[in-house]
Amino acid sequence: MFEQFVLPHLSVGSRGPAPKLSLFKIFNYILHLLYLGCQWKELPIDKDGEGRPEIHYTRIYSTWRRWEADGCIDAIFEGSVLKLHEDELLDVTVIHGDGTTTAAKKGGDNIGFNGHKKLKGDKVVAFCDRHCNVIAPFVSAPGNRNESPLLREALPEVMRIARAIGLDLQGGIVSLDGVYDCRANRKAIFNRGMIPNINPNVRGRKQPKRGRKPFFDPAIFEERFFTIERVFAWEDKFRRLLLRFDRLSQLHDAFKTLAYTMINLRHYCPG
Repeated sequence: MFEQFVLPHLSVGSRGPAPKLSLFKIFNYILHLLYLGCQWKELPIDKDGEGRPEIHYTRIYSTWRRWEADGCIDAIFEGSVLKLHEDELLDVTVIHGDGTTTAAKKGGDNIGFNGHKKLKGDKVVAFCDRHCNVIAPFVSAPGNRNESPLLREALPEVMRIARAIGLDLQGGIVSLDGVYDCRANRKAIFNRGMIPNINPNVRGRKQPKRGRKPFFDPAIFEERFFTIERVFAWEDKFRRLLLRFDRLSQLHDAFKTLAYTMINLRHYCPG
């Protein structure tokens, strides 16, 4: 499975001595860190024949930094979406989107105080299909940003992935909750040939809003509790993402992208 989904997208350093360990072993150390959520220096490393650690944790960290900078993690994610599309495991008749906030305990860039959840951190907006497959890279922002404008930044990423893998989203439904209910978001979805299914936000109105009611199917909206909310629940099993300890947002985002890739690959790597 590693040779099929991961190895073709990994880069190898062009200078210095050849690594003692295979890319398979290094990648699995990174996955181990993602699941455990420990510090890099506390990563359990196997012993060699002389009883010493077979590799220093800084070598694993530098490899992770290189893969993140070279775009390898994003390429692995896009490859997982392409494989799901080729095997007809995607159902994009309805796309569910939502945002989630992660608390940041050590500070860093791209964070802000979320007054609604009373924590400091960053938030992301992600999309999935009806089978809980993440279909597009998320858009991240500080915790104090409103999620509604982030939708208009996330939609181009959805369309880019769709064009890259030959996915037809014309006529599909984009289901969102009331925080995204505004004219600009509905227009952005319509302009891309899709239909918004957004829970109406009354915003404290005393009287119903005049004019034609926008399309809204409550049954489709209820699916979000079994799709995008389930994806966020699966994300929490990766303990590295429960709390953000990475000061650099690109490293935290790379871990999150890797977690979404593992969620997509659950069809091929059970357990």
